[in-house]
Amino acid sequence: MSVSLKAFLSDTNELLKPQAFNDYCPNGLQVQGSDTINKLVVGVTASQALINRAIDEKADAILVHHGYFWKGEDPCIVSMKYRRIEALIKNNISLIAYHLPLDAHPLMGNNAQLAKRLDITVTGGLQPDNPNSVGNVGRLAAPVSAEKFCQQVNAALGREPLLIKGGDQLIETIGWCTGGAQGYIDQAASLGVDAYLSGEISEPTVHSAKELGIHYIAAGHHATERYGVQAVGKYMAEKFNLDYQFIDIDNPV
Repeated sequence: MSVSLKAFLSDTNELLKPQAFNDYCPNGLQVQGSDTINKLVVGVTASQALINRAIDEKADAILVHHGYFWKGEDPCIVSMKYRRIEALIKNNISLIAYHLPLDAHPLMGNNAQLAKRLDITVTGGLQPDNPNSVGNVGRLAAPVSAEKFCQQVNAALGREPLLIKGGDQLIETIGWCTGGAQGYIDQAASLGVDAYLSGEISEPTVHSAKELGIHYIAAGHHATERYGVQAVGKYMAEKFNLDYQFIDIDNPV
């Protein structure tokens, strides 16, 4: 079976509602390819390695979380950017990317899917006054030590997280935001949660954790953001009976 590119985009836009977000990049169609989608490849980042695999798999479209044309980047299509876009156009492959909308979807988003894998019950948004809060807060089924919870993260994601302890407290309540959202640690602490989890860590994050008394867990940018794009890709593939494949281009960061 197949679907027109126009119909596919109409459905993904309806599902993810990109117009509700003030994002750092354009959401939706970034590079236009075939008017019809039979084979959909899904990945985290539109790297050359993912594009090459999509070409090998004869994909008509690639759906990713990290696409192109970020605010502040050089707009010139040269070097690495040229080679990537040239490969897409030459092989008639559409590039479709959703950033914050794919983080925030309450069922299929990166944060919702991560909560599902870590057995966290969502109780609210990390930004309580924002109906489109990208991060969340929630509760574990039972309190556990920070070390034990990190073991659970390792088992679920296949990557050993970095733990910065903010005290001796057990973890029962937690805030999280996938990817590079370590800057929200102060916001998480203000909500009184025991721990905060994101993908990356910066030098100030260590001091914030220790001085604010909140455990910080850096679980990997790539590792925490593999699941939302899979959920959306699978949903769209099942809806339109498409040939679908998730390709994981491993990244240790």
